[in-house]
Amino acid sequence: MNIDSIQNGVVLDHIQAGKSMDIYRYLHLDELDCQVAIIKNARSEHMGKKDIIKIDYPLDLDLDVLGYIDSNITVNIIRDGKRVEKKHLELPQKLVNVIHCKNPRCITVAESQLDAIFLLSDPAKHTYRCAYCETAIDKKF
Repeated sequence: MNIDSIQNGVVLDHIQAGKSMDIYRYLHLDELDCQVAIIKNARSEHMGKKDIIKIDYPLDLDLDVLGYIDSNITVNIIRDGKRVEKKHLELPQKLVNVIHCKNPRCITVAESQLDAIFLLSDPAKHTYRCAYCETAIDKKF
């Protein structure tokens, strides 16, 4: 299989196998007017299988969202056909307006203009708690 290299854009590498379409939908990549390549189940020495997304467009990505989806993703910034930056992600300590509280009594349900703020409470289990009512949300990706 031959996938062209990109000149200016972003390569998301080391995505857990099978998760690339979730990222594609969550980042609304279908709305971009550029080439987007999704490589599913690519061979990987370290992971066995992995997914890769290549976006041939310089794009500002919310690294907190990507870290929440999969903290093992590597973000490669490509300029003039060469990688100029490589970012390793981690679980974000704080999420703002990424997930929403499921507690019907939470202030964020009644006051929709409030930011939905979640704080990482258990990194091992990927659990976040609402900053207002402390309802726990386990990572769903």
